[in-house]
Amino acid sequence: MSRIAVVIPVHDDGPLVGEAVASVRESEQVELVLVDDGSTDPATLAELDRLRASGVRVIRQDNAGPGAARSAGAAATSAPFVYPLDADDLLVEGALARLADLLEAHPEAHVAWGDYLVFGDYDGRYRSPPSFLPWTLTWVNPYPNSSLIRRDALEQAGGWPDGNYEDWSLWLRFVELDFGGVGFGDIVYRHRLHGAHRVQRSQRRKHRRVYAQLKRRHPEAFGRRAQLLAAERPPAWKRAAYPILFGPRAVVPIRIEAWMVRTMMRRAVALSR
Repeated sequence: MSRIAVVIPVHDDGPLVGEAVASVRESEQVELVLVDDGSTDPATLAELDRLRASGVRVIRQDNAGPGAARSAGAAATSAPFVYPLDADDLLVEGALARLADLLEAHPEAHVAWGDYLVFGDYDGRYRSPPSFLPWTLTWVNPYPNSSLIRRDALEQAGGWPDGNYEDWSLWLRFVELDFGGVGFGDIVYRHRLHGAHRVQRSQRRKHRRVYAQLKRRHPEAFGRRAQLLAAERPPAWKRAAYPILFGPRAVVPIRIEAWMVRTMMRRAVALSR
């Protein structure tokens, strides 16, 4: 039986999905399923037909968003560990086995993650936190959505929800269930950026709206913020800065936020060299 199931949601991603599939290279057998989330683009449909003909499992559903597609893919597999991979991202060879080994070495952990490289609009390395930080998660999501999750934990949490910030919402559900995780400093995948870090007023308004939805969806996690702060014990600068910089992001002027994003990405590039 495979230890790992890889779930790739697809929605009009064209030939990029073939690159994602080709990047799944492990020395052990891996369950792989593509979930066509209502694609209509002819190039994507042709690529899915090609992959299906080559033996890749493809299931189709009406368009319901990436969260529902990931949950459908997880339900269609049986491996004890589940890994969601975006259709335009690329795995590092052998990284999934290292994540599975990490989870097996830490039976108390419910999810494992690593670092990733960004490419496209920027090039650099994102360094993930080495541990699960529940208080931090009430302000910002510092974890990659492509993380290896124990199936029983994913099922207990109810899978990925519909809507925006589905990965953040899943981690907040983990907070409510007192789940934990573990990270390591290896690079696990390459994440493609398509203008995703350009700060615009409309994006900020959308963030405020979706963040408010997160608070309504997870009242237990946000209601325990003081307890989570005491347990996490972040440094003083973080306790002071995060409520200003993150959360609803209503305090910092948009030009300052844009500068912060550019600075963060330049720093990521510098760290990767």
